Amino acid sequence: MSISIIVLVVVVLLVLWLVIAFNGLVRLTNQAKEALADIDVQLKRRYDLIPNLVNTVKGYATHESEAFEKVSAARSAAMQAPAIAGAGASASTGGLAQKAQAEEALSGTLKSLFAIAEAYPDLKANTNFLDLQRELSDTENKIQAARRFYNGTVRDLNISTESFPSNIVASSFHFSKMEMFGLTEEDAAAKNAVEVKF
Repeated sequence: MSISIIVLVVVVLLVLWLVIAFNGLVRLTNQAKEALADIDVQLKRRYDLIPNLVNTVKGYATHESEAFEKVSAARSAAMQAPAIAGAGASASTGGLAQKAQAEEALSGTLKSLFAIAEAYPDLKANTNFLDLQRELSDTENKIQAARRFYNGTVRDLNISTESFPSNIVASSFHFSKMEMFGLTEEDAAAKNAVEVKF
């Protein structure tokens, strides 16, 4: 009688662990997909702000057409990069890396646009420009926060899919690793070793 109770307890504990491990993987996958959708929303907001910003700067710096063309080209490239809302497909094809690279290029061209604006005091005092700059800055902060949340969730999911014993549940139910959403310029700079010279 006692052996059957022990076996029953072991089976119940095993089933309970299986349910907890499965639900944890589902939760992490859904959180990652939600974070990707949030990144996508913020990126679309940024895409909508950029033409207004370019037009405002054009009104003051008409001879800077090359910079405007670069911003427009970078915006188009970022918009045409693989969509990120479909987490499963992007994670296996490298789509997130392409999207992150296009977004970093766009951020670089926006910095050059703001550098141009520094040379025009009337533009820097323009209320419309200041509002657009503030909105864009707010959007960039939201993108970074969503990106950090996504990458943290993906890190936890990837650890769960690779570590024992949760990897058994992950492979049995076809949970797979997901791709990180690239490094920001600040993250890349922080990752590189600093050379010290005396």
